[in-house]
Formats: sequence, C-alpha cells, structure tokens
Amino acid sequence: MDMTGGGGPPIEASTRVVDPSSIFFISSSPSSATTTTTTTLSFTSSAIYTDEGDSETSLLLHRGRKEEDAMTETKLRVGQGNDGDADSNPKIDASEDTAHQISSDPWYQVGFVLTTGVNSAYVLGYSGSAMVPLGWVIGTTGFILAAAVSLYANVLIARLHEVGGKRHIRYRDLAGHIYGRKMYSLTWALQYVNLFMINTGYIILAGQALKATYVLYRDDGVLKLPYCIAIGGFVCALFAFGIPHLSALRIWLGFSTFLSLIYIITAFVLSLKDGLSTPARDYSIPGSNASKVFSTIGAAATLVFSYNTGMLPEIQATVKPPVIRNMEKALWFQFVIGGLPLYAVTFVGYWAYGSSTSTYLLNSVNGPIWVKSVANIAAFFQTVVALHIFASPMYEYLDTKYGRGEGSPFSFYNVSFRVVVRGGYLAVNTFVAAVLPFLGDFMSLTGALSTFPLTFVLANHMYLMVKKNKLSAPQKAWHWLNVVGFSCLAMAAAIAALRLIVVDSKTYHLFADL
Repeated sequence: MDMTGGGGPPIEASTRVVDPSSIFFISSSPSSATTTTTTTLSFTSSAIYTDEGDSETSLLLHRGRKEEDAMTETKLRVGQGNDGDADSNPKIDASEDTAHQISSDPWYQVGFVLTTGVNSAYVLGYSGSAMVPLGWVIGTTGFILAAAVSLYANVLIARLHEVGGKRHIRYRDLAGHIYGRKMYSLTWALQYVNLFMINTGYIILAGQALKATYVLYRDDGVLKLPYCIAIGGFVCALFAFGIPHLSALRIWLGFSTFLSLIYIITAFVLSLKDGLSTPARDYSIPGSNASKVFSTIGAAATLVFSYNTGMLPEIQATVKPPVIRNMEKALWFQFVIGGLPLYAVTFVGYWAYGSSTSTYLLNSVNGPIWVKSVANIAAFFQTVVALHIFASPMYEYLDTKYGRGEGSPFSFYNVSFRVVVRGGYLAVNTFVAAVLPFLGDFMSLTGALSTFPLTFVLANHMYLMVKKNKLSAPQKAWHWLNVVGFSCLAMAAAIAALRLIVVDSKTYHLFADL
C-alpha cells in the first residue's frame, strides 16, 4: 500500500497486524506526532522521527527487531521510472537494522563529536603542512573558503538523510538507494579506505606525541617511533573494547574537549611568547617553482581534510529527532564555534615560526618541559578518543553483521567479540602505521581519491539526482559546477600526492624512526 503526505515521496507500509519490520505514521507537523507502543515478546521498539529537508512532512517510524537476528539482509529492488517502467539499474533498499544505538543523542553532543574530529591532534600540524606551502594570503583565505564549501556540502548530505520515505543511516545505503548496487559497493570501499587511513594517521599521531614526551627527558634513541606507535595502538584498542558504540562516548567527549584545550592553549601561548621575543621571521614559500605548485595542491587537499569526516550519515544516525534540523545545528556549531581553536593555533603557530614551522607544532615551541609534557600527553589521549569516532562505521558494520550477542553491550560475549574483532582491526592499523610512519603522503592520495568524491562530488550529484525536479536551471548549473570542479581538484591532488610519495620514498625507509 502506498501512502503519501504533503506531496512527499511514496512510503511503503505493511498491512499486517503485528509486523516487526516497520510501521509508519504520517503527521503534518512535529507537534502532532503520536506515539504508539507495540508490546511484542523478544522485540525492542525505538522511535525514529525525521523530516525531509524542504518538506513539512514528518515521519514517525517504530522499528522492532529480534535481538537474536543476525542482520536483516539487504534487499534489492528495481527502481521505477516516471512512466512506471522498470529501471535496468538495481537499487538498494536501505536497512535501518543496526547493532548500535541510534536516534538518542542531542544535537550539541553530535556537535561535540564533530568538533572533536576538527580539533584533534591533527590541528598541531596545519601550521606546517598548510600555511607554510600556501603563505599568509592564500592560506588564510583558503581556510575560510574551505570551511564555507565544507559546511555547504555537509548540509547537502544532511538534507538527504531521509529519501524515498526511508532513513539512510549509512553513507553507502544512501548512495546505493540513489545509484544502485555498484555505487553502494564503490562508496563503501572509498569510505573504508578513507577512514582506515585516517585511523592509521591517528595512531601515528599518538606515537609522535608519546615520543615527543620521551625526548623531552631522554633523547637517547632507545624509545623509537615504531615502539611508541605500538603503545598508541594498544591504548586505542583498550578504549575500543570498553566503548560499545558512538553514542556511548558521552562524557568522553567532555574529556576530549578538555584535552584538546590543553594542547591547543599550550601551543598557542608558547607560540605567541616565542613570536613576541624572536626577530622577524621568513614567510617565503620554500622550494622550486615546480615543487611549489605540487605543494600548493597538496596543501589545498589538507584544508579540505581538516573539516570533513567522510561519515556524516553515520554520525547523523545518532542524533535525536528532528534529525535534519538538529544535524544542521550541529554542523553550524562545528564550523562556527568548533573552528575557532583551529584557526587560533594554526595562524599563531605560522606567525611565530614562519616557513620553519614544524609539522608537529609542539616540536617548535619553547617553554617549561613539564608544560610541553602535559600538552603532548593530552594530545596522545585525545587522539585515542578521536580515533574511536572515525572507526565507528567499521565497528558498526562488524558488530551488526557478525556480533549480535544477546544481553547488554558489556556481556561476556559482546566484550569478547569486541576484543577479538576490534583488536584485530586496530592491530592491522597499528602495523601499517609502524611500517609507514611517513603516511602523510599516502593520506594525501587517499584524500584525493576518497575524501573529495565522498564529501563534495557525491554530495552535489546526489542532491541533483534527488531534487532535480525542484531545482531551477541556475541551481542545477551550480551543482554541476561543483561536481566538475571538485573532480578536477581531486585528480590534481592525486597527482601531487603521487609525486610526494615518489620523492619521500627516496628519503624514508620502512619502520623509520622519524
């Protein structure tokens, strides 16, 4: 039976009396929504209440599922054209089945999740990795422009969270629903590679922070970077065993924010002190003309990387209803409030040290050893929390498909499952991090091949596909301009990253102690 409300898309509903899959109620406004409780043995009920970006129609979904089910198998369906003929491209029906908690977090908690990613220990590298190759004018303008286009692209993705009467809690589900099975698989592969490389980078950062702390007291070369990376990976695994899902972070987000403020304020104050007491700095962009071109392209990719997660639908899945409006609030919080510490430490760090700024700012600052130690330790532990955010899509996939233990998340079976599966995943991350501690070049390549497509190219093209009948000609032209422009930028960034890999491969070796 097809039901429509407010001119919205058709919504399929079951007519059976007690169907544990899904029951839909349509309401013209959020305030008029009613709640229905279905009492069924062995089932749990959770309310998901969404709104579709530019529509007043709201959807109240009561979903029940057997706790002992492995996973509702992803179903194939054939898309229908406007004339009723079957489309030859098979589409993926979105699955709301998940072993993780969804629709439970207030918008400000989601905002702190996003801000934790933006102000992770990666911010200590932007002075050297972005501002040094770009300089004052292009670098400052680039950070502001990258924030604007990133906010715009993320809002587009947020407004596609509910399409075709269904909520899409995974990026791959959304792409599969719009494009079909091949794009479902490609999106999942791009997202997996992107998040795997980000997680590996976090483990490298944790190792660098730990080694920087050790060197402050004993620079004897005994504790090498690969050893520090191994310790960092082990601590990240311990944390992953105890946090069952993204919503369970809660108080840890507060600790993460506190830890971020420690190393950001320390780097800011010590950089400011050094800048006021040192002579004029050299702000010229280093390198030959050819290398400047490639480093500028790579730095542009870094600007985009600094603001984006590549997993917005998975984060949006945790927010309370109305999910689109609340997600937009969280995004504005991230880009307006959450971006301020990033700007402060990046610009002051570059101002203080110019073109000699280190890619790990705490290595450039001068100050009391104990202050620098506290900042490095704070960076180490904040990285542990941040990694868990970016690993959550993989954890959700593994827990949903293979876990499904009965009882609480802290039952013996569920904890044992996390120890084996998450421990194995992070062991691979840690091994790659130790083997390739100069992973920044590979991350630039990954960002070019996955972050750009996921965040900018797909966001604009999916919006075109879904809203094509509602967009004017200038609006369509604008979205196509974004698709083509960011595709070209992605190819250019990939070429620049490949060049950096070739150059650095002559300098570094496996298991390097950098």
